[in-house]
Amino acid sequence: MAIKVYKKNTAGRRNMSKIVVEELDNKKPEKSLLRMINYKAGRSRGKISIRFRGGRVKRQYRLVDFKMNKLNIPGTVKAIERDPNRSALIALVSYADGEKRYVLAVKGLKKGDQIMSGEQAPIKEGNRLSLKNIPVGTFLSNIEFFPGRGGQIARSAGNYAILQAVDGGRAILKMASGEIRTVQEDCMATIGQMSNFEHNSYRIGKAGRRRYMGWRPSVRGTVMNPVDHPHGGGEGCQPIGLKHPKTPWGKPALGKKTRKKGKYSDKFILKRRMKRK
Repeated sequence: MAIKVYKKNTAGRRNMSKIVVEELDNKKPEKSLLRMINYKAGRSRGKISIRFRGGRVKRQYRLVDFKMNKLNIPGTVKAIERDPNRSALIALVSYADGEKRYVLAVKGLKKGDQIMSGEQAPIKEGNRLSLKNIPVGTFLSNIEFFPGRGGQIARSAGNYAILQAVDGGRAILKMASGEIRTVQEDCMATIGQMSNFEHNSYRIGKAGRRRYMGWRPSVRGTVMNPVDHPHGGGEGCQPIGLKHPKTPWGKPALGKKTRKKGKYSDKFILKRRMKRK
């Protein structure tokens, strides 16, 4: 992977860059694995439920196989593609029985590679096994919370978790955030770090490119009127003026913990994630 920096021909190009993926296939997506997206621009029954959304470029959804439940059947990677709905790359896999599926691509996966899921799969990047059959210290991605539910952890670009131990029917995972938690040893996981790890390194460059992604302009509360936001009012640039920052609806914001106290999964978290500096 490399980052392409554009020539400074215009104001929009001055700070723009993009990620160039050498193994990417410039082909049309598999038609049988495409579905339409009913995009409502952050609205529910015509009313805004999520602010600052709308005006996105049209896109189609790729049916991604998060379970990879074709067990012990080898598959060949036919193409590495970019998915507009996620940050990681996806791989088009053709299995020995003729079926084609999209799966999340791990770092280093290339066209022509063989991958497999199941107990007979060797320890190799791209293969999917139960946590109890994976060596300690392995980088993992697309990990299940519960057996058979499909991958839910470490699915975004460059994400991973490290298998630290397997004991007493539970596997201990260390997330990239520093959080340490346990899951059942029968949960499946894909070996390797998720692809496109340089995803956050590129620069959008101009506001219009942000609009293509479906984001509309946002306004700070401190520059609004008092009737529109608790932070609003005053002449010129003013501080918040409250003991705690608030949302437009008066609820605590900016650092307020939103996780429910006494949640059932608290017992599976051995160490909380590291605080941001």
